[in-house]
Amino acid sequence: MKVLMILTSHDQLGDTGRQTGFWLEELAAPYYAFKDAGADIVLASPKGGRPPLDPKSNEPDFQTDETRRFEADQHAMAQLADTVRLSTVSQADFDTVFYPGGHGPLWDLAEDEHSAALIASFLDAGKPVGLVCHAPGVLRHVKTPAGRPLVEGKQVTGFSNSEEAGVELTDIVPFLVEDELKAKGGIYSKGPDWAPYVVSDGLLVTGQNPASSTATAQRLLEQLGAGK
Repeated sequence: MKVLMILTSHDQLGDTGRQTGFWLEELAAPYYAFKDAGADIVLASPKGGRPPLDPKSNEPDFQTDETRRFEADQHAMAQLADTVRLSTVSQADFDTVFYPGGHGPLWDLAEDEHSAALIASFLDAGKPVGLVCHAPGVLRHVKTPAGRPLVEGKQVTGFSNSEEAGVELTDIVPFLVEDELKAKGGIYSKGPDWAPYVVSDGLLVTGQNPASSTATAQRLLEQLGAGK
């Protein structure tokens, strides 16, 4: 079983002068869900190399057993230091793809043609796709074979407007994930803020927030017949 995980290369939080990137728990928790299930994992990003970590995600309040395990894992850290360039990866080489969130993807992956084409190719090949927290925003330009928005008529979730308001970035992000999924015709639902919530619709699996990371990965494993 081969799993592709795609991280952001974007490190600036709008015009605030603050840094952003990927959210560590949303990488680490799924990484070990996949690894402990026996998967080979490849990390990719639009620019390749080391993707930017949202520094806030590594503050003590946001560290977890999985984030500490990841940082102590020499192999995982070596992979993170040298992600492959997104434009060089092929759906044919993997069984599934997973997108961790963080605010970074709203700027780069959400507008990345390679990413949009890759997601479509996984689904067209009958392979599941998972995205968590802000990463469902990456679906905004993905189309069906008929040229319709991928999320149109599909059950989806992602970082909620109330959660964005809770971190006081509503006016900073380029778009709100909840609003964008609805605007593209998605049937958006959510659970309580900050609690695990995962939605599946066919091969598309979306999770609401950082706490949903493990459950989203497990849902993908279940789709692959490798879940607990």
